[in-house]
Amino acid sequence: MKSIVFVGMAILALVQLSGCTPLGVVVGGAAAAGLVAVEERSVEDAVKDAGIKVSIIDALFQESESLFVDVSTTVIEGRVLVTGEVPTEEDRITATRLIWQVKGVQQVLNELQVSNKETVSSTAGDSWITTKLKGRLIQDLDVKHVNYAIDTVNRVVYLFGIAQDQKELDRVYLHARDISGVRKIINHVVMKDSRKTK
Repeated sequence: MKSIVFVGMAILALVQLSGCTPLGVVVGGAAAAGLVAVEERSVEDAVKDAGIKVSIIDALFQESESLFVDVSTTVIEGRVLVTGEVPTEEDRITATRLIWQVKGVQQVLNELQVSNKETVSSTAGDSWITTKLKGRLIQDLDVKHVNYAIDTVNRVVYLFGIAQDQKELDRVYLHARDISGVRKIINHVVMKDSRKTK
């Protein structure tokens, strides 16, 4: 039963990673291919990242169902942003260790917060902030929004991805800062020209 649940969650994670809605494998795959085509990362990197994401999910699930539920990860070119809330510092360390053990991981950006479980109202507020910011980036024609991943935990906004240049990143930052309720912005975005050539 546990393995069946994991397989289902892994498929869902892949769908979410590609930014698709689960309308079907073929439609989802086509949409993912279209999305990757306009991203800065290559199709090969996107596929590798998807594999890394599933391996991380598996490692967290095998270690602890609570880690599986509490820890969120985003993978871009082998860089892993880790967000969410865990009850103890030991959990935070364990999550980091497990992620580093996954083949293909190049960097772990551990932004896990150690605190009591967030309330339903704070979860809803975080989701609203994330949705609002994503909407603003989509509407801003001077921002290549597909290259950004956004997460919000306890009103802290995490920016992750690949910026075309500093001017674009500044626009993203200003959009985030202008949203009501945002307490802090943490930036893990890299510049397009600063990435290592493969």
